[in-house]
Amino acid sequence: MSSQATNRIKKELVELTQDPPPNCSAVPKNGNIYEWECQISGPPGSVYEGGVFILDLQIPPEYPFKPPVVTCRTRIYHCNINYNNGYICLDILSENWSPALSISKVLLSICSLLTDCNPQDPLVPYIARQYVTDRAEHDSMARLWTKEYAT
Repeated sequence: MSSQATNRIKKELVELTQDPPPNCSAVPKNGNIYEWECQISGPPGSVYEGGVFILDLQIPPEYPFKPPVVTCRTRIYHCNINYNNGYICLDILSENWSPALSISKVLLSICSLLTDCNPQDPLVPYIARQYVTDRAEHDSMARLWTKEYAT
């Protein structure tokens, strides 16, 4: 593991511990700073309010030049998060990653995705269609899944 990556991760961990993004927390798993467990509380006023979503975050040795790999362990009814494998469709986790970004910003972006999904770039097309064509049913299902799987 590169010392540059290790130093950067340690610095980010301190910053994240001292000033976490709203509704977010993250800790290394078993003292391994390259594997974290994160929690995001459903944003107030969203269909995910009241839920707690567990994420696995793996940091590559090439960090910050390669993005972390983030998956959602908690089942969620969301067009940009695959409920079977936890993959998250978020541009900053792939083609729009920049070394100027941080784990804190990644968590904040995922939290924002829970408030404003992107049906134009879905991982689960039928949920995106429902979001666009029958928002009331979509919101009802998202609240139901949140109650069932995230509380």
